[in-house]
Amino acid sequence: MKNIHIEHAEDMILTGDLSVVELLYNFDLVSVKMDGAPAIVWGKDPATGTFFVGTKAVFNKKKIRIAHSHEEIDQHYVEEVADILHACFNFLPRTDSILQGDFIGWGNGRTFTPNTITYSFPEFVTQKIIIAPHTEYFAENDLRDAVAKPFTEFLVDNQKVKWVQPSVDYVKYDDKAPTFKTDDVKFLDERTAACCKKIINAFIREGKLLTYEILTLILDCPRLADLYLIVIEMKEDLMDSFIIADCPVSTIQGLKVKQEGFVIHGQNGMQTKLVDRELFANANFTIPKRWAI
Repeated sequence: MKNIHIEHAEDMILTGDLSVVELLYNFDLVSVKMDGAPAIVWGKDPATGTFFVGTKAVFNKKKIRIAHSHEEIDQHYVEEVADILHACFNFLPRTDSILQGDFIGWGNGRTFTPNTITYSFPEFVTQKIIIAPHTEYFAENDLRDAVAKPFTEFLVDNQKVKWVQPSVDYVKYDDKAPTFKTDDVKFLDERTAACCKKIINAFIREGKLLTYEILTLILDCPRLADLYLIVIEMKEDLMDSFIIADCPVSTIQGLKVKQEGFVIHGQNGMQTKLVDRELFANANFTIPKRWAI
């Protein structure tokens, strides 16, 4: 998979591509979306053959911010992000791979709030840093051309690094995806769909429910609004079936949640994210951010 933005399942159907419906019923891998920040990328730089650390800015097309030393960290990053990367440069194990993970916290505690979700561990974390690895990249010459795949290996904790790698189990009741009659659905072109997604996000940010009436106004098609809500219901049913292990207890302002969400992956490289947008996405929009990366 190219290193691209992952879409919400319901947003993917706006242009008429219903392949995500099949993916909801037939996927090969599901992973937990951890709500850490910042995203840390580390490993062996294919351009230099040396160890590097950075944020997702290592993949920038123009202003590339790859740090191969503490001096380069200070050149590219500032404040707490730089402090985190200095620790990562010191403590992350050297590897020939290129990995990405979310920074969960500094360790030496039980409860951490890196972004929107608060994570509570069953035992006191003695390590210096806590990282949730989730993606591996492959690049021959340049990180700008990196191709991503889910990281499925399990890393062993050491004295300096605590790894968080939840696993997901589920009961598969039916593997046959439903079909929909779409002759009377007025799907959107790419530009209009992008505009509608922004409007939908604005409603979520304001804490408004995505009702059939509101979606009909936004999408200008009652049948498309209906289909959008059906996919949301399918997504939520699937999320409810997931059983999560090896993950700290997750809360948002005291309310227990089932993580930030999930990503499901198909054989052909297709993927989509499953998020309770009215809960997590609203909180993510409205709770002040700590990071400027």
